[in-house]
Amino acid sequence: MKKYLLATALIVGFVTPALAEQFYVAFDPASHKCSMMHTIPSGSMKNMGGPYKTKAEAHKAMQGMKECTA
Repeated sequence: MKKYLLATALIVGFVTPALAEQFYVAFDPASHKCSMMHTIPSGSMKNMGGPYKTKAEAHKAMQGMKECTA
């Protein structure tokens, strides 16, 4: 019984961080392009939005931003 509880705890421990993945949309003024990132943009990149729960959600948001479509 203890084997099963330990195995379940390990599985939950490894799967939970993967489910908490977040995406951010960043604009680079030097190249005039947008990109999706897993971390909050820093440096010369401007944070345009986020966090988004899925990559598809972030991509849809990017399509609606005028800086990203130009």
